[in-house]
Amino acid sequence: MKSVSRRKVVIVGAGAVGATFAFALAQSGLADEIVLVDNNEKLAQGQVLDLVHGQSFFPTVFIRPGGPSEYGDADIIVITAGRAQRPGETRLQLLKGNAAIIQAITKDIVEQRSPAVVLVVANPVDIMTYVALKASGWEKGRVIGSGTVLDSARLRHILSTFCNVDVHNVHGYVLGEHGDSEFVAWSMTNLAGIEIDMYCPLCGKCSDWIAQRARIEEDVRKSAYHIIDYKGATNFAVSLVMVTITEAILRGQNSVLSVSTLLEGEYGINDVCFSIPCIISSGGVHRLIQGPLKHDEFDALARSAEALKSVIRDITA
Repeated sequence: MKSVSRRKVVIVGAGAVGATFAFALAQSGLADEIVLVDNNEKLAQGQVLDLVHGQSFFPTVFIRPGGPSEYGDADIIVITAGRAQRPGETRLQLLKGNAAIIQAITKDIVEQRSPAVVLVVANPVDIMTYVALKASGWEKGRVIGSGTVLDSARLRHILSTFCNVDVHNVHGYVLGEHGDSEFVAWSMTNLAGIEIDMYCPLCGKCSDWIAQRARIEEDVRKSAYHIIDYKGATNFAVSLVMVTITEAILRGQNSVLSVSTLLEGEYGINDVCFSIPCIISSGGVHRLIQGPLKHDEFDALARSAEALKSVIRDITA
C-alpha cells in the first residue's frame, strides 16, 4: 500500500499525447509516481527510458512502465488510448472500436478497486467519457473528460492576439461538444473584467465586431484541423491542459474548468457528457456551474447535446 501522501498518476496510452503529458507532468513536480501503460509494451518502455534520462533536469519523480495492476492505488488515471481509422473503415466502425477499448480499460480499473479519478482524453472525448462513466458504474464526478478546456485556451489565445491584450487577462469558455458543434459563450467572455461586447466598441479596433466574432469562433472550431493538417496530430497544448486538470485534482484547488461531465437536468439537458464550467478539486467534479446564457447560446447548447446523443445512439445500437 502506497503512502497517503504519495501522488500517483497512471497514463493509459504511451503514444504522442500520453508521452507528451508524461513529459509535462514530470516537469511540473505534481506527481511522485508516473506509470505508462500500453498494449505495446516496448513503446511504453521506450518512452519511459527516454523520460528518465532527463531526470536530473526536473523534480524527483519515479517513472516506470506498468500494467492494469497499477490502477489499484492510483490517484488519477488518464486515458489517452485509442486507435486510428483503418483503410475502408467507417467513422461509426472506428467509434465502436474505440468505445470497446475504453470499456475494456474501465473494466480493468473497476476490477482493481481503484480509488482514482479517471480523466478521459481519447477522442471523441465526450462520447468516450460517457462510455467510461457508464462502464464504471461510479458517481459522475469521478469520470471526466478533458472537454473544451483546450478549446477555451485557443479562444483566449486568438482573442489575445486580435485585441492585443495579454492572454492572462482574457477569460472565456467554449461550451458543448469538443468538436464541430461546440460554440463560444460570448456572454461569459471578458477582458480584464469587461464584457467582450462592451470592451470591443471601446477599443475601436474593428468596425464590425459581430462579423469578427463569427470568424474568431470558426478559427477556434477549426484549430485542431489546421494543426493536424500541418503536423498530423495535436499533443503539446492538450498535455498542458491535462497537467492543469491534474493539478486541480491533486491539490484540491476548486478550479473552474470546462471539462466534459454528465448532465442530469442542467440547462434542461440529460444523459450526455459535454462541457460546461465545473468546479474541479480532489475527487473530480464537485459542482457544475450554470451561468446565465443568452437565448442563442442556450439553443446552441441544446443542439450540441443532440448531436452527441445521436452518436451515442448509433454506437449503442
